[in-house]
Amino acid sequence: MRSRPGPITRSITLVTTAVALLAVLLTGAVAWYMIRDGAEAQQRDQLGRQAEVLSRTPVFSQLLLDREQRLAGSNGVRLAVVGPAGDASGPAAAAVDARTRTALLDGRSVSTDAQLDGEDVLVEGRPGNGHTAVVLTQPYTVVHDSVSRMRRALILPLTVGLAGAALAGLLLARRLSRPLTTAATTARRLAEGERGLRAAPGGPRELADLTGALSVLDEALARSENRQREFLLSVSHELRTPLTATRGYAEALADGVVGADDLPEVGETLLSETRRLERFVQDLLDLAHLETDDFRVETRPVDLDALVAKAGTVWESRCARHGVEFRLERPGAPLTVDTDGERVRQIIDQLAENALRVTPERAPLVLALAPDGEGALLQVRDGGPGLAPEDAEVAFQRGALHARYQGIRPSGTGLGLAIVHRLTQRLGGSVSAQGHGPEGGACFSVRLPRRRQGVF
Repeated sequence: MRSRPGPITRSITLVTTAVALLAVLLTGAVAWYMIRDGAEAQQRDQLGRQAEVLSRTPVFSQLLLDREQRLAGSNGVRLAVVGPAGDASGPAAAAVDARTRTALLDGRSVSTDAQLDGEDVLVEGRPGNGHTAVVLTQPYTVVHDSVSRMRRALILPLTVGLAGAALAGLLLARRLSRPLTTAATTARRLAEGERGLRAAPGGPRELADLTGALSVLDEALARSENRQREFLLSVSHELRTPLTATRGYAEALADGVVGADDLPEVGETLLSETRRLERFVQDLLDLAHLETDDFRVETRPVDLDALVAKAGTVWESRCARHGVEFRLERPGAPLTVDTDGERVRQIIDQLAENALRVTPERAPLVLALAPDGEGALLQVRDGGPGLAPEDAEVAFQRGALHARYQGIRPSGTGLGLAIVHRLTQRLGGSVSAQGHGPEGGACFSVRLPRRRQGVF
């Protein structure tokens, strides 16, 4: 069984504190080991400056040498003087080897180590005037003492730094985790079905973007659920009307109320309502099928000119029965694209069905095909009432126009345009709506690419 992860505040606190502590410890460790080099360099520099001063004042150097005294307050500093002949004299003469004498007589400074009276010493030599040189030595213990003092002095800043790092990590974790915790709570409440939530912005830009995205998600979910609710209400209404009529006539038949002369009319009504139900259920199934990943599109070269010609024959006959003027506009030459011909015909039929429903007698209904760059442009235009400017934005949403114009103009199931939109996407194309086309009514345009790219 997997254990539940701990709170994010604790995790961020641990991470930020650990990073801060590691940085302080690494800095302290580097400083700890660099102290020795620094202390030795400091002692050598001080010793070298003293040797430089003495090398430029040979009288004072000789006076000290004659008295065989150590430099006052010099922490064990000893003196040696190298003469023109290369001889070394003084308390530190034993630390001056041949290489040191040669370098000094050649006018070069010397910085090295040596043994004097059985202990390690620092050696600093400087050439002077008159072909003489001064050499000073100092025990290494001075360096060790200086290192110890400096390291002891480092302990307090390191301790304060570690404490500060821990405090900074805690404060940073609280600052980072607060908006994250708020966002996580908001997301959980959204998942549980609450709406109208607003996560207060705060923290770095990425966290502010996260809270903003949650607010956008909240609004999108609310809109989607409202559309679903409205769609379900519309579906319920569409189902209730034919079911009520069917039930009423069925009860009348069962009770023997319908006479023999009325049977054909009742039968026609029942058949009409049944077909309406069947068409509505089929549209629902088609739309649900289009939303699934296993919806198949069989792509092959299709001559849209020939396909539109066949569709035009069918719709010319249907329009004639309704007194509507049908016009077919096509290139009259092959216009081949890689697509699914049956799905294209389904798109044409849906758009033509919608157009015929709102087109009055003697008004035109146009099915047009034309090349469109590398693809093709299909249009269905009518001479009906058209669409308002705001209708084009919601034309392909399920039941949007149906709910808006129900009772005002003839309407179908409210799903046809949604099916057209999804089918066109599956074919790799696009569909758009124009409120008023050349014939005065609505104009729906479907653009299909010459070759279908990917699956939509």
